[in-house]
Amino acid sequence: MSEEMYIIIPAYNEAANIARLIKDWYPVIERHSGDGHSRLVIINDGSKDNTYELIKEAEKQYPLLEGLTKANGGHGSAVLYGYRYAIKNNADYVFQTDSDNQTNPAEFEQFWQLRKKYDAVIGNRVHRQDGIQRIMVEKTLLMILRFYYGVKIPDSNAPYRLMKVELLKLESMKTDRSLGITGHILIN
Repeated sequence: MSEEMYIIIPAYNEAANIARLIKDWYPVIERHSGDGHSRLVIINDGSKDNTYELIKEAEKQYPLLEGLTKANGGHGSAVLYGYRYAIKNNADYVFQTDSDNQTNPAEFEQFWQLRKKYDAVIGNRVHRQDGIQRIMVEKTLLMILRFYYGVKIPDSNAPYRLMKVELLKLESMKTDRSLGITGHILIN
């Protein structure tokens, strides 16, 4: 049985990084091609540079690559856009990562090996390469999650997630009925 996977990557003004990103992640989707139905999907979130044009040009060389574009709505809305696209196209699994080249494609296989055991496998960035402002926001969010929800996690916004689409379908219904809040799904 073929297992279709969509790798979802939101991108905003990543023209300088996009070629390397595609080159690094494309072998992963080739190894898990789902008989040619899997896709490396990069969602251009209203970039002001030529990110989207570079993705579209790369599609000529990489047949499992698919570039999408949308008006800028922020990282969370681009991720949800990608999740919904994968659901609509009948993917079995979604893997989500970021476009800033802070994640390592070589670590994907150990996630893939856990796909039957768990509905979701979520990574943790050990060495973040973020600026001080982003680090402070992360620390504040971790404190809020611990104080209000009693959840202690090392990375509140880990951009390395493998999820069964069935789980995303359930969670996306909850998100759609929320108070208009979009963002990431917290699974504990």
